[in-house]
Amino acid sequence: MTSSSESLASASTGAPLAGVRVLDLTRLLPGPLGTMHLADLGADVIKIEDTGAGDYASATVRALVNRNKRAIRIDLKHPEGVAALLRLCRDADVLVEGFRPGVMQRLGVGYEAVAAVNPRIVYCSISGFGQTGPLCDTPGHDVNYAALAGVADQIGNAAGPALSNLPVADLLGGTMTAVAGILAALFDAARSGRGRHVDIAMADGVLAHAVLPLAGLHQHGEVPRTGHGALTGALACYGFYRTADDRHIAVGALEAKFWDDLCRTLKRPDLAPLHRSGDPATEERLRAELAAIFGAQPLAHWRSLFHDGVGCVTPVLRIDEALAHPHFRARGMRIAADDAALPQLGCAIKMTGFDPSAPRPAPRAGEHTEEILRAAGLDAPAVAALRAAGAVG
Repeated sequence: MTSSSESLASASTGAPLAGVRVLDLTRLLPGPLGTMHLADLGADVIKIEDTGAGDYASATVRALVNRNKRAIRIDLKHPEGVAALLRLCRDADVLVEGFRPGVMQRLGVGYEAVAAVNPRIVYCSISGFGQTGPLCDTPGHDVNYAALAGVADQIGNAAGPALSNLPVADLLGGTMTAVAGILAALFDAARSGRGRHVDIAMADGVLAHAVLPLAGLHQHGEVPRTGHGALTGALACYGFYRTADDRHIAVGALEAKFWDDLCRTLKRPDLAPLHRSGDPATEERLRAELAAIFGAQPLAHWRSLFHDGVGCVTPVLRIDEALAHPHFRARGMRIAADDAALPQLGCAIKMTGFDPSAPRPAPRAGEHTEEILRAAGLDAPAVAALRAAGAVG
């Protein structure tokens, strides 16, 4: 474990990962967001970018997923850059990379090389299809991983699969599965003194959570068709309904008690016996009835009528509205210097004895190169020589 000024500051706030140092070589979304979660919990995360394009995420995404980190630029195609990274690995607890399988080995900083200088390090590789298997070298994006994992088939309605601006394979399969694997390996390393190579495939991660489609296969002998599952359109009591002002209301009255509350609030007791009828034609008629009811008034009317969650009915909010909601503000899910500042998403993990401090903004590429290398034992002339050689930036 480390004892840098960053770690000491985290320790003062009760941060559970104070003293943990993470070397983050990832780009774009899944890896950077995962290491940001670690940074929010107190880890000293060092963002390592190359001396060229670096992390080519858009400026707005980069700012949102790299807070609370420090930054250094290293050219891993330069022998002295490789030596600099291995030097940083000696005092690190975790290294996270998101390159294609084999790239880190070719650069001379694969798991074996890193473990040789630090046997206790947790080395996490995040890729689309993993480090092994027939598809390990296959390129792809979230839509491809979700498609091949049988998950995209279950996202959508009767019209077919739908695209999502919350990429589930990237985030559930990549980000959160990587965080779980890293923390488990860290826990074991603290006991055994030995690290592990954590192999995270985004396709594996999203497939591993496809519990309900598999349950349907077990129960009925076939996977529910898109839009025909209990949670994807088969039930009128569970879905979205358009309002008069072209907004939407979410109805989640799966249980009879909530459906009864909904019918009572709508003053339509005649609909109560139709709950989860099991008859597709009846469900379609009920859906049409609810569509007509909710379509007759604007969203504000329904928000007022169902303001306390009666019947498990809630408005479908936009992200700006969600961040302004009193509940999420009370939970600390909106982080901003003031109401006029651009907000960030708060830390979703709440625990006793830990109050996340105000976040530091995402660092500029290479912002802390000098500071990090000097802390690793290099003097000023040595750092200057690395810069002159183009090994760091």
